[in-house]
Amino acid sequence: MKELSGLPVDSTCVIASLDGDQRFISRITSIGLTPGCRVNVIKNDGNRPMLIYSRDTMIALNRNECKGIMVKEVTA
Repeated sequence: MKELSGLPVDSTCVIASLDGDQRFISRITSIGLTPGCRVNVIKNDGNRPMLIYSRDTMIALNRNECKGIMVKEVTA
């Protein structure tokens, strides 16, 4: 498993777990990012917010949020 922020552009992954306090987990799950959810990385430029696509929605996440989202890469 690795952090969401460690994935390159155009990669696909599945959320494995969420690590953080109750406020963080509540916010992330409220926007539809739950364990088992498939995510496509659209933009990942250094220190800028990360842009992902999941559940027919584009989502921008800041770097601190990405650190608490652990994923498994999906091939093909």
